[in-house]
Amino acid sequence: MTAAKPSQRPAVPHFSSGPCAKRPGWTSENLKDAPLGRSHRAKVGKAKLKQAIELTRDVLEVPTDYKIGIVPASDTGAVEMALWSLLGARPVTTIAWESFGEGWVSDIVKELKLKDVTKLHAGYGEIPDLSKVDPASDVVFTWNGTTSGVRVPNADWISASREGLTICDATSAAFAQPLDWPKLDVVTFSWQKALGGEAAHGMLILSPRAVERLETYKPAWPLPKIFRLTKGGKLNAGIFEGETINTPSMLCVEDYLDALTWGKSIGGLKALIARADANTKVLADWKARTPWIDFLAKDPAIRSNTSVCLKVVDPAITALSADAQADFAKKLVSLVEKENAGFDFAHYRDAPAGLRIWCGATVEASDVALLTQWIDWAFAEAKATLPKAA
Repeated sequence: MTAAKPSQRPAVPHFSSGPCAKRPGWTSENLKDAPLGRSHRAKVGKAKLKQAIELTRDVLEVPTDYKIGIVPASDTGAVEMALWSLLGARPVTTIAWESFGEGWVSDIVKELKLKDVTKLHAGYGEIPDLSKVDPASDVVFTWNGTTSGVRVPNADWISASREGLTICDATSAAFAQPLDWPKLDVVTFSWQKALGGEAAHGMLILSPRAVERLETYKPAWPLPKIFRLTKGGKLNAGIFEGETINTPSMLCVEDYLDALTWGKSIGGLKALIARADANTKVLADWKARTPWIDFLAKDPAIRSNTSVCLKVVDPAITALSADAQADFAKKLVSLVEKENAGFDFAHYRDAPAGLRIWCGATVEASDVALLTQWIDWAFAEAKATLPKAA
């Protein structure tokens, strides 16, 4: 049985979990003040980079004594800088429940070759027992698991009197979920996530405790130039004032500034979080009236409001092999994409088959609602092509 094709399409059909949708009203005209062809070390370039740091602090509500730096290679570069520069001084606890978190574990164990590592892991849709975290260890975790739709419910599990550092990959949480700054020593994210900026640039935020570690501990391994955060045993302060390690794209900087300015203009962090929550509520309401779909994360307390992951629970689909279920999900998404009604919302390649719909603040709730209508249509179309049971 097929369903009627919807008559309206989302105004902005972009639901990728990175790079994410541009902010409402964005046009390339917004970038006209980018100092193209100028050095990032010229007065105008430094001013733009410093402004990006100051606006980040303002909109994200970062404490004044935390350092904010613009670093190479997106969130990945920022996380790797932290891991290679800070770990090794004490035992490490890793917390992972999806592919990116598992990637950091692999680097810690296989590349840094640290031996005293406690691994707290869980499968997709679940989260490890956070009460088992040892406050004497350094802790590495993602705040929001982009490929599983699972986030930590809060930071209550982090001890205020901890001895170790907390290193938090917050790339799909920043600007959409409240971050408990006193509990976080290193926070990383990239421009192309919650604010819909352009790729290749990362942000590294350090607490005073993290700075102290950098200035009192020297790793046993060599550090490449783009990882070096200290100079002469002291923090390289220039990195946190807009003097980047390598050459940034001033066009991307201008785009990030535009996104930050928009975020501030609508009410700052509180408004950005509210928009993401409203978008996710659209999916929750749809799920409540749609028997064939469900959230991958069963517990609402750990459910993401940005990278929302869903699974198909229709018996005719769950009876299929894992590969066939993945093919079904891809076909459903492909049908919607061919109609220009929604792009890039299939499950991540390592995750269980289903859908992953970005609901960050740059997305409009009205567009999410229209997308669900197209998904309903595509589901009926794709299911109708399945072989009939004997």
